[in-house]
Formats: sequence, C-alpha cells, structure tokens
Amino acid sequence: MAGRFSFRKVTSPPVEPALPDDAAAAPDGIAWTVFPEGEPETAAVLAPPPPPPPPPPAPVVVAPANPVLRDKLLDAKVRLHRRLIEEINLSALEKLPEEEIRKHIQQLVAQYVLVERLALNTQELSDFVTEILDEMTGLGPIEPLLKDASISDILINGHECVYVERGGLLEPTAVRFKDETHLLRIVNKIVSAVGRRVDESHPLCDARLLDGSRVNVAVRPVAVDGPLVSIRKFSKKPLHLNKLVDVGALRPQMAELLAALVKARVTTIISGGTGSGKTTMLNALSAFISDKERLITIEDAAELQLQQPHVARMETRPPNVEGKGEIRQRDLVKNALRMRPERIILGECRGEEAFDMLQAMNTGHEGSMATIHANNPREAISRLEQMIGMAGLPMTIASVRGQIAAAIRIVVQLSRLSDGKRKVMSIAEITGMEGDIIQMQEIFKFVRTATLEDGTVQGHFVATGVRPRVLTELTAKGIKIPSNYFDPGHPL
Repeated sequence: MAGRFSFRKVTSPPVEPALPDDAAAAPDGIAWTVFPEGEPETAAVLAPPPPPPPPPPAPVVVAPANPVLRDKLLDAKVRLHRRLIEEINLSALEKLPEEEIRKHIQQLVAQYVLVERLALNTQELSDFVTEILDEMTGLGPIEPLLKDASISDILINGHECVYVERGGLLEPTAVRFKDETHLLRIVNKIVSAVGRRVDESHPLCDARLLDGSRVNVAVRPVAVDGPLVSIRKFSKKPLHLNKLVDVGALRPQMAELLAALVKARVTTIISGGTGSGKTTMLNALSAFISDKERLITIEDAAELQLQQPHVARMETRPPNVEGKGEIRQRDLVKNALRMRPERIILGECRGEEAFDMLQAMNTGHEGSMATIHANNPREAISRLEQMIGMAGLPMTIASVRGQIAAAIRIVVQLSRLSDGKRKVMSIAEITGMEGDIIQMQEIFKFVRTATLEDGTVQGHFVATGVRPRVLTELTAKGIKIPSNYFDPGHPL
C-alpha cells in the first residue's frame, strides 16, 4: 500500500485549520488532502483541532529519476501545455507580472495534477509548474540549461540526446523531449522569433536567441536521426580583456599590446577554430575602441556584444520561399561603406565578402576587425587569398597578396586545447611583401610542453624577441609599450 494515494474532498470546518504539508489547494477553493487508498474517510472536522501531533513521515513517492514516472510527467506536461494554450488568453496573460502568471498557472496545474492522480510532493509540484511555464513562455526542456551560467554550449542530437559543454568539456544530460514533434515545435519557436524558417525545403538555418546566443538548426532530410540543434551561449556580462588574463587565455603584456593596437586603429584579424573564443576576443577588444567612433557590425546572425554606444548592427537574410530576397554579407559590406562608418566589424569572413572587406580596410576604415576560421596565422592569410578568389575578379595572385599585406597588420590566433581551455596561441604582425610572398613575424606565442594524465595541458607564453614594427606607429600616437615586453628572457 506504500506509495499509493488518492485525493478526497475534505469538509471545511467553520474555522479553517491549517492544512497539513501534504495538502493541496485547488483553484476552486476546495481543500484536498492525501489519504492512503483503503483508509476510511474520517477527515471531516467540525471543531478547531487540538495542537497538531508531530508530523507523520512524508509519503513515499517514486522519484522523477525513475524512467516510468519521468516519461509520465513528460507526457502530462506536453498534454497540459496543449490544453492550457487552448484555454488561456495568452496575450492577456503576458501582460501580467511574472509572479501573477506563475500563481495563475500553479492553480491550474494543481487542479490538473489532482485529476490526473500524479504522485508529486511539494517540490516536485513546484518543478512541474516551472516546466509548464518554460513550455509556455520559454524553450521547454532546455530552458534550465539556458539559465545555467556554467554551460557554454547546448548540443541536441535528436529528441532523446542532449549534451552540454561545461568548462570546455562535453557531458551528457538527462534532458529529453517527448518526441520529434515536441523538439520541432521548440525549434520553430526559436527561428520564427528572428523571421526565419526551417522545414524540409529549407532544412538548414542560422538564428539567434533574444540574448544574442547563436543557434544552428538542421532537420530532416539532411539530419538523418532527427533535428540537430547547436546553441552557442554567450555570457550575460561580456568578458573583458582583464578577465581573459585572469583565466589564463593570455598574459598581461599581450593584453596591453592588443589594447594599444585597437586604440591606435591597427587593423586586426582574429583567427581560430570552431569554439576557440574568436567572438569573445572580438567583444573584449571592442572595449578599447573610442566611444566617439561609429561602428557597423555585419554578421550572419547578430551575436556581437560591442561595448560602445554608437553601433549600427546588420545581419544577412536568407532567400524566401520563392528563392528571392537573399541579402549576403558582401551586399551588407558594400552598403556599410555608404553609412559613414569609422570601423567595420565583420562577424565572420568566409566568402567573397573578403574582397570588399579588404577594400574597406584600405580606404580609410583602419582599425576594422574580422574573424576567420584557420589553424594558424599563415593559414589565415592563405584562406583570405582563396576567399578573394571566390569573388571572381580578374586579379593576379600578386595583386591579391598586395591587398592583404596593405590592409591587415595583426593576426591573433586562438585555439581550444584538449583540456577545454582557450588560449591565444600566437600574435603575429604582417610586415609587407617580399617578391610575391607576404612577410609575417611572430611577436608572442604559447609553447605547449606536456599533457598530464588527467588531460590538463601544460605550457607557457613567451616573447619571440622580435620587436614589432607597429611600435613606431603606436609611439607616434602617444601610446608607449615597454620594450622589455618583447625580450625573450623577460618572463611574461
């Protein structure tokens, strides 16, 4: 008999006694309490009760970790959500304060739980109400993951498999969706909020959440086992360069040099692999741009969190149902040149827009920045050459390289190591051309020395001993960098 309970109506006395802990208040004001099945109905009280005896042991209920109960609750949540959508005036509900919404939903959920005979204690009932609210106003099962500040990535591989990245390492979670339809409903909620769509005719989509987090979606037929969703979260508070120094991504001398380069409007490219921290570094460096400058950002999905008051943001647009209306990054770069920018920030350079970006950097928009996917600084330059070739212009390789050498001065290379930590692997300076070859010299680098048994990577930052040519320009602009920063014998 342990663990089985039924709900019966309790006759209210003239003076209401305090309800026991395991009682629930239904929305109609009727008091309900929990009785073990088979016990006679002797709960009617006609007089104020004597002082309550010591509370009985809490009833034994099956923990939600139990797969059977978990599935039952998941099914009940989806059914209740559908029912609430039909019965509630959502437009009126959204105007209420959050506490009022929760109170209203809690009453309805409590009544539903009684009717469905779900064995939930007080904490589980509160969690169930929260999940219903997440379904109605948030993104359902993944809403708690979005609120968890320790999680940087959410990776959904079908409705039954959800991974997260915490501290740079992937780990599975117990989060799941009821079925593929449930997951697709959450996906459509995300993409429709930014005016995009995803279906069989357009199975791939880039979108963003309201907080700027990046979302990529792939559905059938390209996703064989069900929808694939990747969410790259961003911190509510943008990371400053000092914070990156504190976590060991780079050393103070390197940070001081990068800050000086940004202040002096030295054009910079940030290179790295997927998830290496390129956008985080770009956001951190943007703090050193003067508040008096007008910035224009161009992205596929707006995610930059620049820290200036005068920022004009633009993002690309995919084609519509008829295959028309597409706006590419190259179109936006061309248009940005007519918007009186002082710097153009390109979220990610990966195609023919590279030519227009270099043209902008060469025509009075010094200090512009962009990110690019590459494994090292030399490869970043090679990729730029290939992307300029995509523009289909009749240019020789020498003229292409001349454009690059004239436009870009600094390449910052980042990497995510095997232990999940992000590091600035190299800061390199482009010094010009020698024949048909772009000349580059490394200023700082990270030297990897060993890997411990637990996977932790050991290493240290060093100066190569090369004195940057750009120091002369910095000095002329009143920015001084100590020369001992570049001494290989001086510890960083």
